[in-house]
Amino acid sequence: MRFISRKAALGGLALIGTSSLVLAGCAAAPEDNEGGGTGESSDFIPCMVSDAGGFDDKSFNQLGLQGLTAAADELGVEPISVESADESAYGPNIQNLVDQGCNLIVTVGFLLAEATIEAAEANPDVNFAIIDDQLDADQDGAPDVENGKPIVFDTVQAAFLAGYAAASYSESGVVGTFGGIPIPPVTIFMDGFYDGVQYYNEETGEDVQVVGWDKSDGSFTGGFAAGVEAKQAAQTLIDQGADVLLPVGGPIYTSAAEAIRDAGDEIALIGVDADVYETDPAVGDLLLTSIQKRVDSGVEDVVLAAAAGDFDNSLYVGTLENEGVGLAPFHDFEDKVDPELGAKLEELQQMIIDGEIEVTSPSSPTS
Repeated sequence: MRFISRKAALGGLALIGTSSLVLAGCAAAPEDNEGGGTGESSDFIPCMVSDAGGFDDKSFNQLGLQGLTAAADELGVEPISVESADESAYGPNIQNLVDQGCNLIVTVGFLLAEATIEAAEANPDVNFAIIDDQLDADQDGAPDVENGKPIVFDTVQAAFLAGYAAASYSESGVVGTFGGIPIPPVTIFMDGFYDGVQYYNEETGEDVQVVGWDKSDGSFTGGFAAGVEAKQAAQTLIDQGADVLLPVGGPIYTSAAEAIRDAGDEIALIGVDADVYETDPAVGDLLLTSIQKRVDSGVEDVVLAAAAGDFDNSLYVGTLENEGVGLAPFHDFEDKVDPELGAKLEELQQMIIDGEIEVTSPSSPTS
C-alpha cells in the first residue's frame, strides 16, 4: 500500500494498546485477603523508590506510582513511596524502605539496578522488582538475585509505529528525536522510531530524514530534568527542519513543548510512557500521539502476585501482543493525518505481532 506523506483533512488512529495489560504468565489478583508467603494481605506492605525524575513527572515514575497505588487499594493496604532527589539517594532510600518492613520494594528505572541488586543480596527475605532493567549484571541471561523481578518493555515495537506515523505526518520531510541519557530504556524508543521512518521510506519511496539519532550516536541532554539543555536540544532539531519531535526522558518533553511554541510553526510532539495527552493536557494540542509503556499495569500485576505469594524472578515483558506497549490515539490530530493512517498502523501492528516485520533493538529485553 502506498502511503502519501501529506496532512489530510479527515481520519484518525484507531486506539492501539490502550486496553488493560495482560501479560503471559502473570498471576491473577488474589480472590481474598490471604497473601500466602507474606501472611495476611493486610500485613503486606508494597513500596516504591523513584528515580531522580520524581513521581510528578507525568510519565514514567508517575505511572509506576499509579500501579503501586492501584494494587494497594485493591489489597486494602497502605503503600509507602519515597522520591530520590538524585542518584546518591537510591541506596539510602531503598534501605529506608527495608527498615520500614516493606515486603516488596519496586525501584523505578535502569539507574537503580546496582542499588537494587545490592539490597536484594543483603535482604533475601524482602522481594524486589525493578522497572526497565533485567538485574543481569553478569549478563548470563537471568536475574542475579532470586528475590529480584525485572519489569521490562519491548518499546521498540510501539516506537516503530510512531516513527511510521511521524514520517507520514511530516510536511518538511525531517523528523527528530533526542534523549535524556543514552541508556537502553531511552535508546530503545529512538531505535524503533528511526526504523519506523526507514520502513515508511522503503514502502513509499519517499526520503524522510531522522535527525538527532542514527542508531549509534545522537542528541542527549545528560539527564531527565526539564530545562535549558532539553529546550536547546529540541531547538537544534527544529533548526534542522524537523516538524515532528520525539523527546525520550520523562519531563524533558515539557522543554521541547516550550521550544515548539516559541518556534510558532506547525511542529508536532510525540510523548513517551504515558498517553501524555491525558496526563498533561497543557501540551495536548501539540501531541501527534504517545508511545505507551504500560508501567502502571505491569507494577500493579507484580504487586498483586507478590501479595498472593506468587512472586518469582521471571522476566515480565510488555509487548504489542500482550498490550504492554502501544500507541495512543491521535486525539486533536485526528483531522490532520492521512485518513488511511489508522488502518495502516493496525496492519503494521499485526504484522509485527505475527513476525512478518521483525522489529528489534540492541536494547530489547532478552529472555
